Amino acid sequence: MKIKEVIVVEGKHDTTKIQQAVDADTIETNGSAVNKTTLDMISHARKKRGIIIFTDPDYPGERIRHVINERVPGCKQAFLPKQQAESKQVKRSVGIEHASKEAIQSSLAQVYEVYETVPSEKQIRKQDLIPYGLVAGQGSKARRKALGEYLHIGHTNGKQLVKRLNMFHISKEELNSAMVHLEEEGVCS
Repeated sequence: MKIKEVIVVEGKHDTTKIQQAVDADTIETNGSAVNKTTLDMISHARKKRGIIIFTDPDYPGERIRHVINERVPGCKQAFLPKQQAESKQVKRSVGIEHASKEAIQSSLAQVYEVYETVPSEKQIRKQDLIPYGLVAGQGSKARRKALGEYLHIGHTNGKQLVKRLNMFHISKEELNSAMVHLEEEGVCS
């Protein structure tokens, strides 16, 4: 699998694991303090080839993703479910470097592109999430986690979920279809 875009990862172990799974170039942030030089390199690569942000499914990874998206708009996003990124040897160690080749390939096959605006009549609002039990209720966190994994958009809180669904132009119909599927699978019953 050849990836046209440059993939942004956190470190050299992530680069090694990515290159075992796909044919791709990477830019390493070397931790959560993304410096100006790295941001300039990401910006240049986005203009030339495109960027896919593929950070660890944890708080520092989300912080890096946020910093890059803020400074370099228009990057594509790939997400890896946390349980697919957990180390089997080191307890509480989570990262792309621990994922299987298949998990990485699957995540990169489901890349999302960030769009600036969604027409207001098509936007998902918080009240659209209530009937599905995705906000303000018992089990809402688990439902959001299952939905985030199913749609490959990462795990979020309720407020972030609304933003992320709209950011990736996920329609109300796609949301409904995903929730029906998860209920049929018994994940969100």
